[in-house]
Amino acid sequence: MENKIKVAELFAGVGGFRLGLEGWKGKSASSNYTDFFDSSYEVVWSNQWEPSTKKQHASLVYENLFGAKNHSNQDIAVVDVEKIPDHDLLVGGFPCQDYSVATTLKNSKGLIGKKGVLWWSIHKILSEKKNKPKYLFLENVDRLLISPSKQRGRDFAIILQSLNKLGFAVEWRVINAADFGMPQRRRRIFILAYHKTSAVYQSLKKISGINWILEQGTLATAFPVIAEKTIFPNQFNLTGDIVEITENFNKQGLKGIFKNSGFMIDGLVSTIKTQPNYEGRTTVLGDLIQNGEVTKDFYLNEDDLDRWLYLKGPKKEMRTNAQGYEYHYSEGGMMFPDLLERPSRTIITGEGGKSPSRFKHVIQTEKGFRRLSPVELERLNMFPDNHTKLEGISDAKRAFFMGNALVVGVVEKIGKELANKILLKA
Repeated sequence: MENKIKVAELFAGVGGFRLGLEGWKGKSASSNYTDFFDSSYEVVWSNQWEPSTKKQHASLVYENLFGAKNHSNQDIAVVDVEKIPDHDLLVGGFPCQDYSVATTLKNSKGLIGKKGVLWWSIHKILSEKKNKPKYLFLENVDRLLISPSKQRGRDFAIILQSLNKLGFAVEWRVINAADFGMPQRRRRIFILAYHKTSAVYQSLKKISGINWILEQGTLATAFPVIAEKTIFPNQFNLTGDIVEITENFNKQGLKGIFKNSGFMIDGLVSTIKTQPNYEGRTTVLGDLIQNGEVTKDFYLNEDDLDRWLYLKGPKKEMRTNAQGYEYHYSEGGMMFPDLLERPSRTIITGEGGKSPSRFKHVIQTEKGFRRLSPVELERLNMFPDNHTKLEGISDAKRAFFMGNALVVGVVEKIGKELANKILLKA
């Protein structure tokens, strides 16, 4: 296909966004990589940098899969934005951090956020690149909508106002992949933004916020929802620059202002609580289990079983903190073993390794209790089998990758609808 939508992928990890947009070897994640996928996208540049490790494991896996050409393994904060190839769409799953802005800098181009906060690397590309991307597609944890605890929603308000000042309209939705038939209960916020120079933006100006959220928006057509309790959204104008928002937004607010779905254009925010409207097939954990292919290393040691049961079980007990004070500790029980008849719990970065854990998945097979294999973890995120297999990459590191990854099928469905909007309006 000629004239593909050109993509730059930030915080690429092992390539979840790329798989969702381009497919893998011409096949789609939604078909378990069996059906042909006519992608509208081409990734022209990618960046993956892990600041806390000497060996760049995720970048090595990415390069092994997609090649080193136009792939950057450099701290994005120091990358010259003009050396990033021109692109239409900027994508990435950026970390949830403290986005507050401390001050303005005299004689600078604008406002400066905290050093090392990766949102400002996105902002830098959008604000400083000569040929700016017209579209933005981001993913984050859903707590972004209620962070920090003393000013719930402030961090998201900073992001929205940043994009508003840069000339973007924004829509967002918290999506739990399992609510739409996918194999993992993984809840993430997805953010799409459209620059005022794009044809899509011009069409947005003619549509009400609630209509875009529930019916005509990219997210609404990819993942249908209905309004919960009311069809009337909460509406308000974002006012002030991002320093003022840092200092004053929802300062005494005990509750979050932003609901799980929303839209903003010209600073006017419309937000409403929605629920999924899906009646299709559901993939469950048991559908993805390897039978007879998992080595004995993944089976629980019988001597450790009591420890597993304790960690997974409910607790009401006295504990002593580091200062020697006793306190009452209680927590509910976790399912043990994990149910094969339901989508899995959320994969965490600490999923690998033999040591007993409250949060690692454990299933029961004919041979006994065992942890999930790297391939099974990949399948729960809808990656191809052995996507992360590479010499020198441990099983624990492969599990870490999947704990940091996204569900590829979600990106694929959003990507298809976004391409329809972009190409129809082009």
